[in-house]
This record gives sequence, structure tokens and C-alpha cells, in this order.
Amino acid sequence: MSETKPAAGARGNLGRYRRNLQGEVDSAALYRALAEAESDPRLQQVYRRLAGVEEAHAEFWTRRILGAGGRAGKLRPGLRSRVLAWFARRFGVATVLPIIDTLERSDVTQYDAQPEAAAAGLPADERSHARIIQALARPPRGGLTGGEVAQLEGRHRGGGNALRAAVLGANDGLVSNLSLVAGVAGAELSSHAVLVTGIAGLIAGACSMAMGEWLSVNSARELAQAQIDIEAEELRTFPAEEQEELALIYQTKGLTEHQAKLLAERIIGDKGAALDTLAREELGIDPNELGGSAWIAAATSFLLFAGGAAMPILPFAVLSGNQAVWAGAALSGAVMFLIGAGTTLFTGRGVLFSGLRQLAIGLAAAGVTFGIGWLIGVAIGGG
Repeated sequence: MSETKPAAGARGNLGRYRRNLQGEVDSAALYRALAEAESDPRLQQVYRRLAGVEEAHAEFWTRRILGAGGRAGKLRPGLRSRVLAWFARRFGVATVLPIIDTLERSDVTQYDAQPEAAAAGLPADERSHARIIQALARPPRGGLTGGEVAQLEGRHRGGGNALRAAVLGANDGLVSNLSLVAGVAGAELSSHAVLVTGIAGLIAGACSMAMGEWLSVNSARELAQAQIDIEAEELRTFPAEEQEELALIYQTKGLTEHQAKLLAERIIGDKGAALDTLAREELGIDPNELGGSAWIAAATSFLLFAGGAAMPILPFAVLSGNQAVWAGAALSGAVMFLIGAGTTLFTGRGVLFSGLRQLAIGLAAAGVTFGIGWLIGVAIGGG
């Protein structure tokens, strides 16, 4: 074989190639250690396959180093990989999976800006590994979680989270506006000023909550769509790798290797079903929902906050002066007790305890702002 002189640019990449090679050597050794420490034969096979891919990557970077005129040598795993492998062997794979999951997520984009790696499909492999480790790291491994069992039994179909958001949204509006009204009342301003302040607080707070919720949900939707778009591109470019990845995920869920491969092959054969399944299984995203409507979330947040914030100022519709202030405080206290009692639906605590605790916290916040308002009123009046 004739010897060719490496280009200067290739030599300049030797440092990067060696760092990449060391990373692949570390990952391969760690996955081999996980396979040895794992008691489940299905998962042993998954870890061995992951190690095999990393070893193929190591060969890729070794060839790059040799092609650039460098020496690859025989690298040994770094300290971090050796320590994690020791913990896996001594205390079990589950003790180190969360750490490996974090490491995989942090390294998932390491090859995106490297043209040689991108051309060889390495970024897709890294994302695949990150998702597989994420699936393995979800407790309990190899079975349904408690939440999934509850959903199959007809419980917790999203209602708990919606109820929690409703209770907390109304409570935010109530406590914040009661505190605002109490502070103005403490300064001994007119009932008209107290009412105007309360209405302004209601509108400002509700708009702020609605905008924050809209941004939050819309950003989550955009992120989910971007992930699905990446998945679609990987499915188009590397269908075999995506099929292998899906098969590995199904193996972690309890299917045999043969069953997982057949199922993955059948799903990948239907492009529409493949993308939908990959989004659900790998990304945990429902393509039909994408986290719900940002506008509905914003409107709901606005109404919940406004409903709670209206409590301290409702009595001003029929009363005035201190009577309206104290009536608003009493109405707010009653609603705060009910909100606290309502939290028992998802906390399991006693109704009386939860209601009184919520009442005490809300009145304490209002008392603090009332005292501050009174001090400010005295200072201004004394000036």
C-alpha cells in the first residue's frame, strides 16, 4: 500500500479526533461493564449492542487519526468510566443509570458541528443512545410505572394536574390581590383608591399569568415540534438505525429480541405510523397534542387568576370604607379555607388542617402588607 502524505488541515484535527476516540473508548467500556453487571439477559443484550456501536465509532476515529498521520495507540477508559463501572458492578446498574443518562444528554450534540461525524451518521447514533438510556433510567425498569398502571385502571387521566393548576391559579390571584388591597387599606387611603388598586391588580396579574402561560405552553409546543422534525429527518436518512433503536426500546419494555425486531420492522415499514410511534416511544410526545393549546392555557390561567383576585374587591360593589375592606377579607378567608380543603384531593391531608393552614398563610401575607402600608401611610402623613 502506498503511503500518502496527510493534508495540513487533517493534522490540525488530530487533537479533536483523539478526544472523540477517548470518549468512544470510555462509553464502550462503560456499556460493557453495564452488560456484565446487569442481571436481566434482555438488558444485557441492549448494553452489548450499545457498546458495539461505540466500538464502531472508536474504529471510525482511529482511522481518521491514522489518515491524518497520527498514532492512535491503545487507549484505556478514563477515570470517570472506571469509577462508574465499579459502582455498577458493586451496587447494581440502577445506581449509575441516572448519572449516565445525564452524561448522555449533555453529549448528545457533540458531533453536530463535526462534518466527518455528521457524514457518517454519528449524531443520530448519539441521540439514539441518549433516548435508550433515558428509557432505561425511568424507574421501574422493564415494567409499567405506578402512574401508567393507574391510567390503565382509569385513574389520574390528567385530571389531577388540571385540578392542581386550577386550585393554585385561583389561590395565586386571591392571595396576591388580597395582600395588595390590604397594603393600600393599611395606608388609610379612600375606599375608591382601594377598589381601583384591587381592579388594577386583578387585571395586571391575570394578564401576566396568561402571558406567562402562553409563552410556556407555546415554547413547549415549538420544542416538541422541533424534536419531531429531527426525528422525521433521522427516519428519512437512517431508517435502519431508527428501526434498531425502536427494537431496543421494545426490548427494555419486556419483549424478546425476536418480538421486538418484528414489531419494529412492521412499524418502520409504515412511514406515517413510524414517525408517530417514534415520537411517542422515544420522545414521549403525542404528535396530536404537543402539550395542548397555548391560547386555551392562557385564557384558563387568566380566568382562574381573575376569579381568585376578585374575592377581596367583590364587597365593594355593595359596601364602602372599612366595611368593604373587612368584608373582602372575610370572603377571601372563606375562599382560602375552601382552596386549602380542595388541595386534599391530591395531597391526602385532613380537610381541617389543610384549610386552616392555607387560611393562616394567606392572612399572614395580607397582614404583612397591611402593616407595611400602615407604616408608609404614617410616614407620608407625618411628612
